[in-house]
Amino acid sequence: MSLEAVIFDWGGTLTPWRAIELGEQWRVFARVYATEDIGGYPDGGAQLAERMMAAEKEAWGRLRDSGASARLAEVFEAVGVRSDHPGHDAARVAYEEFWEPHTYLDPDVPELFAGLRERGLKIGVLSNTIWTRDYHRGLFERDGILHLIDGDVYSSEIPYVKPHPEAFAAAVQAVGASSPANCVYVGDRIYEDVHGAQRAGLRAIHIPHSDIPLDQQVPVEVTPDGTVQRLLDVLKLIDEF
Repeated sequence: MSLEAVIFDWGGTLTPWRAIELGEQWRVFARVYATEDIGGYPDGGAQLAERMMAAEKEAWGRLRDSGASARLAEVFEAVGVRSDHPGHDAARVAYEEFWEPHTYLDPDVPELFAGLRERGLKIGVLSNTIWTRDYHRGLFERDGILHLIDGDVYSSEIPYVKPHPEAFAAAVQAVGASSPANCVYVGDRIYEDVHGAQRAGLRAIHIPHSDIPLDQQVPVEVTPDGTVQRLLDVLKLIDEF
């Protein structure tokens, strides 16, 4: 195999896995949103937060049901959250501030990306996300690596999520690789990342440190092409490939 590119998952791979109480993201949003509309939310937004959590769960459920992607704007629309509401902008800021501590890169990433560049390889990102491209790229710019990424694809901007082959095909195209066979995918999830990549014709490297909730796991019989205990070890496997 003539390697051309290494493509990475984002959450749990380029960023370390963190245990998060996911309902709190919506409680943070709803409390701020409701403060500008007390008459409409006498409970301070508690019920709104519950509806938002249910809408997000339904959106992510599409992954197993149909492989269809979802967007944050669709979660808002499903529960009647309006972008022209006087509390919307402040609530969105509070929501992003809740997530910010969990979005910083693994410390290995700059050295890893530099090593891939030295080897003449392109670098890509393929993430299942409801967040926008601009938001993700803003995080990469904040962390000083945006200029090292040759192509990035977010499921919020395409019809499918991983493990759908079309998601991987979009990432291969985005980095400018000639074939999936000339690409390696690195991720922390067996179903979405290893199974998905291999089914789409890429090699797959697994990072097995994420404590993925049982309700997000999909049993599948696959064997990664390689397993690493830290991101920087990806370079050793790439050299072996």
